[in-house]
Amino acid sequence: MCGIVGVIGKSDASPLIFEALKRLEYRGYDSAGIATVDGGQIDRRRVEGKLNNLADVLSSSPLPGTLGIGHTRWATHGAPTEKNAHPHVSAHVAVVHNGIIENFRALRNELEAAGHSFASETDTEVVAHLVTDFLEKGATPFEAARQAVARLEGAFALGIIFQDQDDLMVGARHGPPLAIGKGDGEMYLGSDAFALAPMTNHVCYLEDGDCAEIRHDGVTILDAQGQTAERHFKVMSASAQLVDKGNHKHFMAKEIYEQPEVLGHTISAYADPLQETIYLGRVPFDLSAVPKITISACGTAYYAAMVAKYWFEQLARVSVEIDVASEFRYREAALPEGGLSLFVSQSGETADTLAALRYCAANGQHVASIVNVVESTIGRESDVVFPIHAGPEIGVASTKAFTCQLMVLAALAIATARARNTIDEETETRLVRALTSVPRLTSDALGVAGQIEAISHDLALTRDILYFGRGLQYPIALEGALKLKEISYIHAEGYAGGELKHGPIALIDENVPVIVIAPYDRLFDKTISNMQEVIARGGRVIFISDEKGLDHVANDAWAKIQVPEADPFISPFLYTVPVQLLAYHTAVAKGTDADQPRNLAKSVTVE
Repeated sequence: MCGIVGVIGKSDASPLIFEALKRLEYRGYDSAGIATVDGGQIDRRRVEGKLNNLADVLSSSPLPGTLGIGHTRWATHGAPTEKNAHPHVSAHVAVVHNGIIENFRALRNELEAAGHSFASETDTEVVAHLVTDFLEKGATPFEAARQAVARLEGAFALGIIFQDQDDLMVGARHGPPLAIGKGDGEMYLGSDAFALAPMTNHVCYLEDGDCAEIRHDGVTILDAQGQTAERHFKVMSASAQLVDKGNHKHFMAKEIYEQPEVLGHTISAYADPLQETIYLGRVPFDLSAVPKITISACGTAYYAAMVAKYWFEQLARVSVEIDVASEFRYREAALPEGGLSLFVSQSGETADTLAALRYCAANGQHVASIVNVVESTIGRESDVVFPIHAGPEIGVASTKAFTCQLMVLAALAIATARARNTIDEETETRLVRALTSVPRLTSDALGVAGQIEAISHDLALTRDILYFGRGLQYPIALEGALKLKEISYIHAEGYAGGELKHGPIALIDENVPVIVIAPYDRLFDKTISNMQEVIARGGRVIFISDEKGLDHVANDAWAKIQVPEADPFISPFLYTVPVQLLAYHTAVAKGTDADQPRNLAKSVTVE
C-alpha cells in the first residue's frame, strides 16, 4: 500500500527521495510528500494526487537538507487531501507510516487531553505527537520512538526524523515490510529493496517488532524485547534502473506482453529441458506423504489457487482445500498433522495471507510459499519458497505474476503427482513439454490484441458483463471479471457454466455481453449448451475458443476470439491472455487509469 523512503546522505536528500518514490508508484497512492531536516529545523512539502504535483511544488520551493523522509499515501483514515498527506509533524518530529494504527482514537483523546493539537484526520499523526510527548518528558529521540511504538496497536511500518537531529532516522516495523539500505557513508530506509535500488543494493529487512536507530555510518536494531538484533545485509537483485513502459502506453500492457518472456524464465527454473522432468530443488518434507494440501491466497492469487486445485486433485489425487486468506483463520480449520499449506502472494507481504501462514505453521503444517519477492515476510517465514520469477510488476492489476504463479503451481502439481506415483514418466514428459510450450503459445495468443481492441469500444459502453467457464476455465472466468471491474469500473461477474440456470440467467438481455470461455475439450458441448441458452435470450456472446471450437459455433456468437490449440493442461495460461487484453483495452477505451485504478493498491499489507 503506502510507500516509505528515507535518506541520510551527503547531499540534499529530497531529489533522491523523490526518485525512490517514483519506483513505489506501483503500490497505488493518492497523495505524496517529503520532509527534511535542515539547520536543525523540519520542513516539508505535501500534495494531493500524483508525484508530478509534488515535482512542481519542489521546483518552486526546494527542500534542502541531507536527511529526509518521503511517502506515497493510499488513504485509510482520512480523505486523500493535502492536510492528510504524509509526512505528519508535531513540535519536534516528522513521521511517515504504512499501515493502520487501530487504537489511534484512544491515543488521540489522551494526547488532546494533554494539550496536543491535531491538524489532520489520520491515524498517523498520533505517532508524531506521541513521540513528541515522550521527548518532552525527557526521553532521548530513539527511546521516545521506541516508547511510542510500544503504545501502538495495529500493523505499521514507520520512518521518523527529529528536529535538531540531522544524523538520526528511526525505522520501526510491525506487519508491513521495511528495508534498510547501506551505502558509502549513507543509509536508506524503504518499503522494499526495489525502491532503494538506484541508491544501493545492500539491503536488510526488519523483522516484526524491530526498531532501528539509523545514522550515516550504520544502524543499530533492537528487537521486540529490546535486545540488540543483527539483521544481515544481502546483495539484492532488484534492477538499479527505473522500470519504464517501453513502447507501451501503460505498465499493464507492457506486463501483459512480457508474459512469454517471464513464463520462459519461470519454467526454466523448474523444468529440466533435457530430462523433461520437474525439478523443485531441496524440499524439506516428503511430497508423497502429504495427506492434504491447503492453499490460501487473496484476489488474483486466489484464482491461481483455484486452478491449482484442479491440477493437484486430477494429477496427484490428493485432497486440496482452498481459502480466501482473509477468512481462513477465522473458521479455525482442522488441519491434519504433516499437511502441506501453500501460500500464494505476488508481494509476499499480503497481511491476510501472512496471518493464514502463521496459523498453519502453528498447527503442524509444512509451509511453502509461491511469491515474486523471495526476501518478503511470507518467503522468510516459509519452510520452502518457490519463486515465480516474474520480475517487478508495476501495474496494480496483476497480469504476468498471475500466469507465473500458475506456472509454479503446475510444476508443483506435476512433482507431487510423480512423488505419489499417480502419473508415470511418460505423462510427466508430456506435461513438461506442454509447460515448455506455454511461452510460445502465449506469444501467439497475444496476436488477438487488435481484434480485442476493436471489441473493447462496444464493451466500454456497457454497465454489466458476465463471464462463463467450466472446469479449468471457471477460475479464468472469475479472473477475467475481476480484471475488468478492477481497471474499467464496469460491473462484471464470473460464473461456472453449470450455474447459469441457478440464477445468472435472469440477468441476460441484449444489454449484457457474455464472455464464454470454452476450449474444445471434454466439457465443450456442455459449455456450448449454456451459450445457446444465453443467445436465445438475446445475450451478446463473445466466444473464446480454439480453431475446432470456433468451427462448431458457426456465426452464432456476436464476436469470436481464437486461442491457440494446446494440451488441455495448459489451457488456463492461454485463455488468461484474451481476458487480460479485454480488460485492458476496455479500460483504455473508457479512459480509466489501467495502471493505478481508483481505491486499489498493489500490495495489501494491512488486514
